[in-house]
Amino acid sequence: MTRPRLSAARLLALAPAALAIAACSDLPLAAHDPPETGAAPSSCNAAPGAGPQFIVGYGSLMQDASRLATSPRAGPAHPVEVHGYRRGWFETPRTPGFGTTFLGIRSDDAGRFNAVVYEVDAVELAATDRRESSYCRSAVPAARMDLLDAGFALPAGAQAWIYVTNPRALSAPDAVHPIVQSYVDVFVSGCLEQEERYHLAGFARECIATTAGWSAHWVNDRLLPRRPFVHQPRARRIDELLAAQVGPYFSRMHIE
Repeated sequence: MTRPRLSAARLLALAPAALAIAACSDLPLAAHDPPETGAAPSSCNAAPGAGPQFIVGYGSLMQDASRLATSPRAGPAHPVEVHGYRRGWFETPRTPGFGTTFLGIRSDDAGRFNAVVYEVDAVELAATDRRESSYCRSAVPAARMDLLDAGFALPAGAQAWIYVTNPRALSAPDAVHPIVQSYVDVFVSGCLEQEERYHLAGFARECIATTAGWSAHWVNDRLLPRRPFVHQPRARRIDELLAAQVGPYFSRMHIE
């Protein structure tokens, strides 16, 4: 069972309110201990059932190339709006090397954001668990999802999962663990892919507007990425969106 689908016009209408939520970037975040690291899946992951398995991707998993690198046999990604969670820059696993703050989510009854949902088999679900080892995989009730692709419905017995920020990895960006542009590029380019594929005007802008925690601790690492991406063909379009939606932070980003 699905909730009523939102039109592209509805997405545009919601964007100003969403931006107001996202602008509250200085909310206090709990201190945390270093999370578990390594390739092993998180011990907080719930056991999957026997039915069809789906993943809700809200960060790097929205981009085709990034998602398929982990799940090359995954089903197509479908746009969705998720309720009851807040997306933001507050996932900071403490790992060796240069630090980075990633996108995460946490429960928030008033929260909402746009994302994608796609089907995986058991092998690819396990592979995604290893990729997202600092998060906790949690079930998403169907009532919390509005499907934005009119030609798609979750099959009977389907189980949808989302990777929630582990409280031990909950922290705001800082000088040592900034937001990095190479990761922002992957996230926003994935949003643009969905916008263009499904003709959802404003979908990419909505991705930015429903993301909290934008910070002046933001570095442009496109030339020497802290993440393994060395070329971003959508850079100009991404920068236009960021400048329009989170300009006060974007203008203070420095090149490292």
